[in-house]
Amino acid sequence: MSSTQFPPFTSTNLNSTEEIKQFHASAIKTGSFRRLSSRLLTLYSNPKLGNLEYARSVFDRISKPSSLCWNTIIKCYVENNYSQEALVLFCQLLHQSLVLPDNFTYPCVLKGCGRLNAIEEGKQIHGLTLKCGFGGDIYVQSTLVSFYSKCGEMDLARTVFDRMSSKDIVSWNCLINGYVGSGDIGTARELFDEMPEQDLFSWTALIDGYSRFLDAVNVFKAMLKEDVKPNDSTLVSAMSAISGLGLLENGIWIHSYMDKNKYEYNGVLGTSLIDMYSKCGGIESALSIFHAISRKKLGHWSAIIVGMGMHGMAKETLELFEEMKRVGMRPHGITFIGVLNACSHTGEVNQGLHYFQQMVNEYRIAPTIEHYGCAVDLLCRAGRLEEAKNVIDKMPMKPNEIIWMSLLSGCRNHGNIDLGEYAAKRVIELDPMATGCYVLLSNIYAAAGLWDKVSELRKVMKAEGLAKDPGRSSIEHGGMVHNFIVGDRAHPQTKDIYSKLNDMKKRLHAAGYKPDTTQVLLCLEEKDKEAELAYHSERLAIAFGLINNETGKPIRVVKNLRVCNDCHVVTKLLSEIYSCEIIVRDNRRFHHFKNGLCSCRDYW
Repeated sequence: MSSTQFPPFTSTNLNSTEEIKQFHASAIKTGSFRRLSSRLLTLYSNPKLGNLEYARSVFDRISKPSSLCWNTIIKCYVENNYSQEALVLFCQLLHQSLVLPDNFTYPCVLKGCGRLNAIEEGKQIHGLTLKCGFGGDIYVQSTLVSFYSKCGEMDLARTVFDRMSSKDIVSWNCLINGYVGSGDIGTARELFDEMPEQDLFSWTALIDGYSRFLDAVNVFKAMLKEDVKPNDSTLVSAMSAISGLGLLENGIWIHSYMDKNKYEYNGVLGTSLIDMYSKCGGIESALSIFHAISRKKLGHWSAIIVGMGMHGMAKETLELFEEMKRVGMRPHGITFIGVLNACSHTGEVNQGLHYFQQMVNEYRIAPTIEHYGCAVDLLCRAGRLEEAKNVIDKMPMKPNEIIWMSLLSGCRNHGNIDLGEYAAKRVIELDPMATGCYVLLSNIYAAAGLWDKVSELRKVMKAEGLAKDPGRSSIEHGGMVHNFIVGDRAHPQTKDIYSKLNDMKKRLHAAGYKPDTTQVLLCLEEKDKEAELAYHSERLAIAFGLINNETGKPIRVVKNLRVCNDCHVVTKLLSEIYSCEIIVRDNRRFHHFKNGLCSCRDYW
């Protein structure tokens, strides 16, 4: 078969790597390799059909590679996440080739530098672009803005951006992404508003920036009003914000939007929906979505296992975990985090340790610091503090602040002063400004009646400019989020809320409730301690819910701190007194209060 008998040698009529290899073999056999080498290189560099090893093999056999060939192989290495090798090739191009880099070469190499966070190398390449006359090329400039932004060098990124004579939408988006990544959402928003026009990537970047704020949801809604259709990444970002805030009503709304527009849930959107409903207290909806997904992937299994564990459904979580293994799905590290948390929230210590060992010995998964954190939390909740410390001492990596805070929290709950002081010291060594550490240690001292030490700690906090984060509770109603702090009187319905609090107080006492003033870790008179408890933020939120919620609809409260023992007792009683379900998400887990009982079985 002669070379003239080949069908047109283009990427459009080749549907697999095997077909490319067949043409490659035919080109060698018929002596056509030299003429077809650059096309072969392009085909092997195709992200969908290509093969990096074969692309390099072809490139090495080209006697005098053109600038197109150099650019193709460098880009191939970058796109396959071998940026270090791409930089080595670039150096070879500079020192061993007769061709020079062009305005396609520099962006590829700069992209590789961005992925490696190779700031110094990138600066040198920036200098080369200026020296070789490409400093004003819009493609090069946009890539420089992206490179500096990814490396956190926002001043340099802004300098390049401001000097661009013609700014394309890519450079705007790169700069906005950079400011979002550096935490400067204010500047990102200013740039967004200055843009001549925004595209989907602009909106998504801004939503990402507001990921922990209600503004993310508002930006998402504004984007829809502009008739910009979100892609999967945008929806995931919006759902992440909703999850963090616990906004179930908004979660239901976005789910309805996705159903109406026929999005598929077999991939990442299904995982995000399960995660969102779990974190917003709608675990039944999360389970419905999970069961409705026809082609379940590992992410779906892990998301529902983590979600159920968060809700304290240990038995159901472990049953689902075993079912997952029966259907041939191999768990990964995140799956085991869900399993360990489920055991931790219900006090199944030995079972949790068994799964930890199973992860290591049976599945050969190396424990991360998150897994060790779960093990420490598991032991601390059960009061096995010395065992928890032994786990920390034997960890193969340096314990972080979260690990020591878990031990400190356990010491607070179980009144271990000596070990609590030890853990607090370790936290302060890692983060001298860790307010929560001082607060927990102060609580340990206060519970033991060591008011002199409490006073000393408060002086230290004052000198360091540290202030205790006040308890905050939020409740969603009428498309708005209503926030409360202890003793709050700023809400428009304050008069009705405090009237309802008085009604709650009377009914609670009639039901036999007696305030647990040991939960007030302040040096106050007994009467003042009772008043302090009565106006905790979650009680204000519950009172608001009792006034405004539709009959039969659960009251859903999100709190930033751990629920105290007294509020836990009160909320159980209120669920029975008012015949309503109250769902509280604190900073540890979910509590489902119904008929005078809590899903946590008083273990949290």
